[in-house]
Amino acid sequence: QVQLVESGGGLVQAGGSLRLSCAASGGSFSTYAMGWFRQSPGKERDVVAVINWNGGSTFYADSVKGRFTISRDNAKNTVYLQMNSLKPEDTAVYYCAASVNRDYTSVVKQFGKDGMHYWGKGTLVTVSS
Repeated sequence: QVQLVESGGGLVQAGGSLRLSCAASGGSFSTYAMGWFRQSPGKERDVVAVINWNGGSTFYADSVKGRFTISRDNAKNTVYLQMNSLKPEDTAVYYCAASVNRDYTSVVKQFGKDGMHYWGKGTLVTVSS
């Protein structure tokens, strides 16, 4: 059973930065595409960023392009989300997820969260104005 554990959330002022981490265990991390999703109260869980199995391809939601960077370290079974220039509208619970489709970046725009197979429990990011 794959387990994903997020860390790094917290409270930050607008314009600040945070780095989220997601540690994976129990599966074949290096063969999975990994993604970050977020959900605000009353809203759907939306994709933030996805990275393919070897880091060679990435996808970003338009709202975070140029501000967020997804990366992975297959030796450490960990995926990261560096978030810069944070805005109050980035406030949400951020979830790490894994897809057995190693090149999920090519279809994430079509399938969104539906193609992800494993999920973490989430970490709260709050951006104050």
